[in-house]
Amino acid sequence: MSSSETILSSQTHTGDSTVQTVTGDKYKGDGYYGRSDGFHTIQYTVSGFVGAVNIQATLAVNPTEDDWFTVYTGTYPADSTSGSTSGSFVTNFTGNYVWIRAYISNWTDGSVTSIQLNH
Repeated sequence: MSSSETILSSQTHTGDSTVQTVTGDKYKGDGYYGRSDGFHTIQYTVSGFVGAVNIQATLAVNPTEDDWFTVYTGTYPADSTSGSTSGSFVTNFTGNYVWIRAYISNWTDGSVTSIQLNH
């Protein structure tokens, strides 16, 4: 049985080019449910975005901030010649992670419409 949930809802940068970060709440990963395949899919949608979309995970049942590590990073724009990125993106990662969360870093413009976790 698979499930889908929004792990980060709409976030908009203040528009003043300062560097912002957003850390989402923790959501149950495959390891929480004892599933053996550990297959996770993330879909995220951004508009005019300049920054990095990170997915972090932990193996800890009761994690502290030090228990989190990054399993995926999408940096936008991908090169220094374009101004921003808009669109929907999908990526997969595998691991029997107990908890998953979204982390937006080095964010200087645009918005994140949503980040969805499927597992």
